[in-house]
Amino acid sequence: MTALLRAFRRGEWRSSLDRAPLPGPRGRELSLVPEIVADADRRWWDSTLSGLPPLPGRRELLLTAVELFDRATLTVGGVGEQSAEEFRAVLWESAGLPRPLVDRWCAMLRDGLLERAEPPEADGRLALVALPGNTFTCLESVCDQAERSAGVWVRPSRREPLSAARLVAALLAAGWPPARLGLYPAAQEALKGLLRLTDRQVVYGGAGLAASVRDSPGLTLHGPGRGCALVPPGMPVDDAVSWLLPLVAADSGRFCSNVRTVLCEEPGAAEPLALALAAALDALPPDGEWPLTAFREPGAAERAARTVSDGLRPGDRVLTRLPPVAHSAASDAYARPQLALLNSHTTDTSHPLIGHEVPFPFAAVLSASPEATRAITAESLFVYRPAK
Repeated sequence: MTALLRAFRRGEWRSSLDRAPLPGPRGRELSLVPEIVADADRRWWDSTLSGLPPLPGRRELLLTAVELFDRATLTVGGVGEQSAEEFRAVLWESAGLPRPLVDRWCAMLRDGLLERAEPPEADGRLALVALPGNTFTCLESVCDQAERSAGVWVRPSRREPLSAARLVAALLAAGWPPARLGLYPAAQEALKGLLRLTDRQVVYGGAGLAASVRDSPGLTLHGPGRGCALVPPGMPVDDAVSWLLPLVAADSGRFCSNVRTVLCEEPGAAEPLALALAAALDALPPDGEWPLTAFREPGAAERAARTVSDGLRPGDRVLTRLPPVAHSAASDAYARPQLALLNSHTTDTSHPLIGHEVPFPFAAVLSASPEATRAITAESLFVYRPAK
């Protein structure tokens, strides 16, 4: 790709004097849209909306777009012609996403659209979708808002804006009206301005971001999932490990739905289960069925891995035995899966490793009383129980 990834505003790809470096090879930059420019664009949108023709057949256009996103050569502003193979290569170079994971996530986008219920009738609102950097499957919210809104602006993550730009290019290639789309890369402090300028918002982010934007009207907030799994009394260890391993390790541990906390309801069951699950995590190859993502920023893998040891309290133990960070011959850095067994006497459900979300597979295992189980599951968006 060339040096500058452009924004998409007022129906055109546009560069900006405000720029930020992209992750990966040096010299690549991202155009940022200042709040004052976005404010002028909202006025332009208000003057343009009444002249836009109706847009029927949105579901068919979206299905075409996600297919193009996965397989086609598309024109992306500042990048030029980008094949599907080049898209995968640049995601690996810049974001450390391995090809099998990109293939899986593209299929998930397509399948999610095929399985979606019919949307309500489109309204006249301008929607904003502020994306995370951990996975591009959240582009499903862009498709959802494009289907139900008059227009949609996308604020990509600065850690991984390339997939959002490619989806905009795919929508344009499918025939989506340019005036109804926007790609608004912006600094973190400009997010509140974008929230103010739009009528309906979908925002993804961690706990800090969630706290800063939760009071915006018209907001749907996707914060930490704090996924947890409940292991019932009498469940054989091997069966529990087989059930838990993909919940912890799939998608490189990057989904808000990944399990972060394993609650053992039977006294004495936590340690043997934790030892077996830790050994299974240690045995996973970085490029196997559940590949790991690489960290591109120097020291980022170490910082992410260190949050586990920093969260330990007296009596807690990390049971995975491999070094927490691995470096390949190509200088790729990986945060390996980690598993912590929390002190059997832990009753504090605010323990920092309960629900701890990191961009790699991690889980904390603990014995939990019924009261602790209720408290932890009440804070979890994803609670898993084994099928009976």
